[in-house]
Amino acid sequence: MNLSLTALNRTTSRTEKKKLRLEKKIPAVLYGPNIKPETLAVAAIDFMRTYKAAGESTLVDLVRGTEAPLKVLIQDIDRHPVTGEIIHVDFRQIPLDRKMRATVGISFVGEAAAVKELGGTLVKARDEVEVECLPKDLVHEIKVDLSVLKTFDDVIRIKDLVLSAGVAILEDMNEALAKVTAPLTEEQLKAMEATGPADVSKIEVAGKKKEEEAAEGEVGAGETGAAKGEKGEMQKEEKKEKKEKK
Repeated sequence: MNLSLTALNRTTSRTEKKKLRLEKKIPAVLYGPNIKPETLAVAAIDFMRTYKAAGESTLVDLVRGTEAPLKVLIQDIDRHPVTGEIIHVDFRQIPLDRKMRATVGISFVGEAAAVKELGGTLVKARDEVEVECLPKDLVHEIKVDLSVLKTFDDVIRIKDLVLSAGVAILEDMNEALAKVTAPLTEEQLKAMEATGPADVSKIEVAGKKKEEEAAEGEVGAGETGAAKGEKGEMQKEEKKEKKEKK
């Protein structure tokens, strides 16, 4: 998947930000280990199209004027608290010669026999995992075949994921991803009526997600001071606009 997005340089003045919104453009910040932070703007319609395809786990070629495109990830987005409209975007430059960390989504495909034939309920415990790889090996998603769930004892765990070459998972490999729970018995249904509905949609997850500090070059690293300041200013401006409308 080769995606590109064109960005324009901008200033940080409030007047220009208001103008950008009228022109259907989204303020953005670009930062990374090999560049100085830059304030940019992207056309809203182009960004939404790219974000729909890339999410936050696919590299995008960010084009800025006559400069060579930079490989970036859509690191973070801010939405308007009322309208849900995207009001700010963070782009993080990714060095191509270093391993990176990213959160990759899990795509469940197929149908579990324990659901179709035994009337069970499919329960999904996770919908994403953290991985480490070189940028060229980063995948948009990891597919999981549910057809292996033939009985209520079957469990798909992280260790069962089929990975592309060069991709390593930074999770507890025994942690559960999905299973099928058996239908409630007549006694259980009566107990629910007497005591209230029970939560049968959870499965016990073996282990806890590892928490590791973000290293230089990894995805999910903290924002630079410029990025934080930019978003803080945006939030103040939104509050001011709300007061003016009142």
